[in-house]
Amino acid sequence: METKRTVEIPEGVNVAIDHIKVTVTGPLGSLQRELWYPGITIKKTDSQLVVESGDQRKEQLAMLGTFESHLKNMITGITKGYEYKMKMVYSHFPIQLKAEGNSLLIGNFLGEKKSRKANILGNTKVTIKGDQVIVNGINKEDVGQTAANIQQATKIRRFDPRVFQDGVYLVERSGR
Repeated sequence: METKRTVEIPEGVNVAIDHIKVTVTGPLGSLQRELWYPGITIKKTDSQLVVESGDQRKEQLAMLGTFESHLKNMITGITKGYEYKMKMVYSHFPIQLKAEGNSLLIGNFLGEKKSRKANILGNTKVTIKGDQVIVNGINKEDVGQTAANIQQATKIRRFDPRVFQDGVYLVERSGR
């Protein structure tokens, strides 16, 4: 069993480790996260991050992979960023989208008078171009959850979803 995982640090990326707080800074911004689990340590060498455990228990080995993925996602986020493309689909009533502050207002969905609302998390940006909604940012979790909030806000209720297929759906993900 492997008790050590390594993550390469690309050029132009700075990583600082302060006890359990890992800060990754790069060309697109900075991300900070607390990573702690009993028996697991994160060390920085010249151009690598080393996540290791002195124990070979199943829980520690599973968390090694989790920490490795979190660190890779942070590095990808600050170097490339994440972008989710969504498509607005309607056949009965034209949907009106408007981004205001930390929320996306979805108006005239299935002819409803009251607008539906989807939360935009963190520093995620939502851009509306015609029937496309583009969600992008540097934090993978915030971008993914914002896209899920938008899709969930347009969930069909009280109508047959086979007939009314209106909504905003995820079409493409990039930055992985």
